[in-house]
Amino acid sequence: MPAPSAPKEKAETLAWLRRISGDLATATIKRLEESLPWYADMPPARRSAVGLVAQAGISSFIQWFEDPNSTPWIAADIFAAAPRELLRSVSLQQTLQLIRVTVEVTEERVASKGENVREAILLYSREVAFAAADVYARAAETRGLWDARLEALVVDSILTGEADEELPSRIAALGWHGHGEVAVLVGTTPPQFDVDQLRRTARKLGVDVLIGVQGSRLVLVIGRAESSAKGDEPTTELPFPDIAKRLEPGFGAGHLVLGPPVPALVDSSLSARAALAGFAVAKAWRHAPRPVEADDLLPERALAGDPLAKQTLVERIYRPLQAHSADLVATLWSYLDNGRSLEATARELFVHPNTVRYRLKRVSEVIGWDATGPREALILQTALILGSIGTEATRRRPAPSRRSHP
Repeated sequence: MPAPSAPKEKAETLAWLRRISGDLATATIKRLEESLPWYADMPPARRSAVGLVAQAGISSFIQWFEDPNSTPWIAADIFAAAPRELLRSVSLQQTLQLIRVTVEVTEERVASKGENVREAILLYSREVAFAAADVYARAAETRGLWDARLEALVVDSILTGEADEELPSRIAALGWHGHGEVAVLVGTTPPQFDVDQLRRTARKLGVDVLIGVQGSRLVLVIGRAESSAKGDEPTTELPFPDIAKRLEPGFGAGHLVLGPPVPALVDSSLSARAALAGFAVAKAWRHAPRPVEADDLLPERALAGDPLAKQTLVERIYRPLQAHSADLVATLWSYLDNGRSLEATARELFVHPNTVRYRLKRVSEVIGWDATGPREALILQTALILGSIGTEATRRRPAPSRRSHP
């Protein structure tokens, strides 16, 4: 800034600025009400807070005009006077509009004092604008860190199954737009994890995600996102396995396991349990695809002691077959015990091989698994073993003895 022609002239200008500071603040508030509709619509308390900020800015300019080296501190102090909720109710764009109106009013009132004062106002307004951007940037950074911690807390609650009454409100605070079915995807964290790219990919697929990084493990809670625009043409919803394939590049090397879909986000802990259990044993399947569904790892999970896998195998395979027909259970047992040989099964059961084929087809129709495939045969045999163990254990359990004591 060009220096004033003389210390006396500068002192006179400072004294004059201090005398008119109150009038400047009043004129600024009046101009704000006339030119900014959103300011006039604000509650009285917030309008008062904005007025305090404008008045602080005028007073700060006078101090800065006296000592330009105080710029970093004085400019920051303008916004320090504002209550915290003002940052949430006034956007950065609106703040810059406030600065522009204040500068315009001040320029009009000091125009008669020469170019030195006018140039000082322009220079100082630039510093204030930078200070405002810094305040909002720090607020956004703080909010981002808070959101990340909240998201980690929500994902952890889902994984542990310890959901409480506050979980829905926490999810809403994160801006979750998912609706309908939800599935959990578990894999490894890549060395250079780009969370923004993963979220962009999810948006393109029409899904919303909650992301949790737990050391080397990366967890995604996936839900179908609501359409943002009413005029959008309805798009075909991708199955969760296809969504997992599209998200796969965002994960690190290693296994990637997709839990079964559940009806809503509040039920996602069931999908998470299955995905985590599958991720823990995925290495036991030598040629496991990537991604692999947790239900395709039911035998490994059951052998590892996962009670959910055991229950799923019995309830989805053994009991439906048993309830449908004893012949189907006997045929499936024989077919699997005889190395999936139609002829050996037919000889054991004293039926024609075509009868065996028909019964195996009925098995596939009843439970959805095809016994002729090697992987599905393992799943079915595990289910038969678990189902028979449970049945036999119940059947052979001895009744408690009642001894009479003399």
